[in-house]
Amino acid sequence: MGKLRNTEIDVIHGNADEVLADLQNELGVNEVLLGDAISDKYLKDWSGKRGTMPLALLLPRSTDEVSKALAVCHSHQWPVVPQGGLTGLAGGAVPSESAVVISLERMCGVEEVDSASATITLLAGTPLQAAQEAAQEAGFFFALDLGARGSCQVGGNIATNAGGNRVIRYGMARDLVLGLEVVLADGTVLPMLNKMVKNNAGPDLKGLFIGTEGTMGIITRAVLRLHAEVTGANTALIALPDFDAVVKLLRYAQKRLSGLVSAYEVMWADYYQSATTVDGIRAPLVADYPVYVLMDMQSAEPEENTERFYAVLEHAMEEGWMLDAAIAKSHSDAEDFWALRDSVAEMLNSYAPTINFDVSFPISKIGECVERLRRVMVDEFPDIHAMYFGHVGDGNLHIVVGPLPDDNQQTERALEDAFYEVTRDLGGSVSAEHGIGTHKKPYLAHSRNKAEIDLIKRMKQALDSQGILNPGKIID
Repeated sequence: MGKLRNTEIDVIHGNADEVLADLQNELGVNEVLLGDAISDKYLKDWSGKRGTMPLALLLPRSTDEVSKALAVCHSHQWPVVPQGGLTGLAGGAVPSESAVVISLERMCGVEEVDSASATITLLAGTPLQAAQEAAQEAGFFFALDLGARGSCQVGGNIATNAGGNRVIRYGMARDLVLGLEVVLADGTVLPMLNKMVKNNAGPDLKGLFIGTEGTMGIITRAVLRLHAEVTGANTALIALPDFDAVVKLLRYAQKRLSGLVSAYEVMWADYYQSATTVDGIRAPLVADYPVYVLMDMQSAEPEENTERFYAVLEHAMEEGWMLDAAIAKSHSDAEDFWALRDSVAEMLNSYAPTINFDVSFPISKIGECVERLRRVMVDEFPDIHAMYFGHVGDGNLHIVVGPLPDDNQQTERALEDAFYEVTRDLGGSVSAEHGIGTHKKPYLAHSRNKAEIDLIKRMKQALDSQGILNPGKIID
């Protein structure tokens, strides 16, 4: 194949034939997939943006195999793209030209649930749902949760610092990680499988690999915190007059329910109306209220908390914060309410092609943000539909915009420029929970200053001096 040059990233310096020969020698000929043997699924993530055909696809079964593969690629200065469940929306795991792709999907399984320490140790390719089920079987609760739970992998969740539905109570993925095993660019294995909440024996190195999208090292194992088992929840879908009422109800509920509010999902009318017309999803409330909240209070004994939960709603009605509410009387009712919030995948198909924004703000700015973005849509994109929703209890706002015209991505770029300008002006982040990848790299400076970006580059240089790990992602 000869010597190759990547037109996007100046990383490749080796000889492709030699790279393949060394990989086959280390891992076995049948373990290095080439050409037609590489399924189309490895070329794109859920954003729909396609990468280019990789030089090879590796599906390692162990940390040792990941280490050997990276050592080979490092010796040839050859780019490597790590992949998890490919459920991201920022292009962070999409293959770059002629790279070697390392998918962690075969490194799957729970190795231990330590009941005394309340931890779970698992391989990075384990699906999130499998981790949740293993914790539940052991009498615990694993708090990370998002709509892609059946497809996403825990290693990818950590590499992107995933958020999801329970951040308001349990924090981001970062807050659940106690220990990591990581393979560096040169194949060095860092066995940092700590189980202690308190461990100040020098700097906390695992933080270098959480949220850095595989650009600093490849996560192969994790030790994660478990929480006390919950057996159910008090759940309500609430209609409110405006965003000020959303905030007032949130703060009152958190105070009166002793911090047990575990989800506070907000849907503006445009989202709610769209969700209840997609795929036959039932509308528990009429679709003409300004804003809706899905509030969840998880506990070990939800029946005993029902009176407290109802009291909060009654107070909200008396104060004028709440216009109407539907209260789940069964697990099936609660699932129907959550189907509204989890219907994003169906809407992406119904309004395709779409562009999806994942931004965050101080909660006090979110109402203003939505109004400004709505003015942008009316003034500049009147023929395109926008739907607003999010985990507003933690400041995270999502917007689905579509269908987009077929104009060589000109409208998409104009939307990004306009939306991220509002994000910058209001002191927000261009990425709340999906990472930077390639899609948001041009806008990173809207949320990070030059000194911060320079430090990220120095960290990258220190850990990956040849720049082979996920090149072109987050930074140049």
